[in-house]
Amino acid sequence: MATIKPFKCIRPAKDVASKVAALPYDVYNREEACEVVKGNELSFLNIDRAETQFDSSVDTYDEKVYAKAKELLDKRREDGTFVEDKGECYYIYELTMDGRAQTGLVACASIDDYKNNVIKKHENTRADKEADRIHHVDTCNAQTGPIFLAYRANAVIREIIDNVKKESPLYDFVSDDNIKHRVWKIEKDADNKTIMDEFKDIDSIYIADGHHRAASAVKVGFKRREENPDYDGTEEFNFFLSVLFPDEELMIMPYNRVVKDLNGYSVSEFLDKIGENFEIEEKGSEPYGPEVKGKVGMYLEGKWYSLTAKESVLSDDPVDGLDVSILQQYLLTPVLGIGDPRVDKRIDFIGGIRGLKELERRCNSDMKVAFSMYATSIGELFAVSDAGLLMPPKSTWFEPKLRSGLFIHELS
Repeated sequence: MATIKPFKCIRPAKDVASKVAALPYDVYNREEACEVVKGNELSFLNIDRAETQFDSSVDTYDEKVYAKAKELLDKRREDGTFVEDKGECYYIYELTMDGRAQTGLVACASIDDYKNNVIKKHENTRADKEADRIHHVDTCNAQTGPIFLAYRANAVIREIIDNVKKESPLYDFVSDDNIKHRVWKIEKDADNKTIMDEFKDIDSIYIADGHHRAASAVKVGFKRREENPDYDGTEEFNFFLSVLFPDEELMIMPYNRVVKDLNGYSVSEFLDKIGENFEIEEKGSEPYGPEVKGKVGMYLEGKWYSLTAKESVLSDDPVDGLDVSILQQYLLTPVLGIGDPRVDKRIDFIGGIRGLKELERRCNSDMKVAFSMYATSIGELFAVSDAGLLMPPKSTWFEPKLRSGLFIHELS
């Protein structure tokens, strides 16, 4: 039983929504973030990454950075950039990329559901990455970046969403990366109640993207409980901002790999070693992305290859059977010597949105060999989460990215 509730939303005024909406804070390094906010003082990245308001002598995690984030958020609320809706509602958030639309429900999820594994995870989180967002959320007294959640499609919820989408949207704009964004508010109390009741019959919700944001929001919630021992569970700090998408509408893109060297092997020796666990087929000079599970593309010295995993290395295990696991266990570790891909400096990861030409470019500059993956499916993600297991690092790349700043959830 999942608690997915409507909330009182703080959101941008209609005429500035397109200027406010920003990609998630963690897709940029500091230099890139500073560049993005130049000339757009309304970009939510000014608040999400408030170190952009200081010169490089101020540390990214300095206390005054978080104070500046709160100051900017308060200023934007006072000057009318943001408005606050009076009642608790759900919202609908549709993103369209390359003609394909996916529609999510904007709501608040329960920190208890997260703790009790009704909301399921497939990645570990790092305390150092959590600390930044914990400080940001706690200081701003608001969650500003929604968590990307997934659920098994529900016909009743779909019908309500489809009907509301026939109305005029609150927002309708195309962002700089050519993604179309549309937002609606679900006004009818009966619709809001029905949606909440339907989620009570859904046993499992899944984190698709945003594990660190989720963990941080939840930890702030439990911190607030300690500070307010008389809490009754209805306070806003007991919930965290989310956008929930039905599984049937989600697309996961591949997360490709590039490696700096061949671990001392010559090309012929390297191919011989790969051949122990993969069938190798030359594909020529045209970029090759695998078309079925169990295959991996490889780019090496101007040639593309298809690597097909042999029967002996395939597995029915939810984790060991993933293509990224097979590549790691039977090629990256034993042949290339990549033990822990999270910390090894010889490997890098490239989101599928960058395309296969980016793999060629890297191999022609600072890397030696590239691997193009077949995308992990949403069914595989659910299976790993249901088994209480964890995916290898960089297993999924979701597009399009949710924008920050369109929905803000205040904690008190």
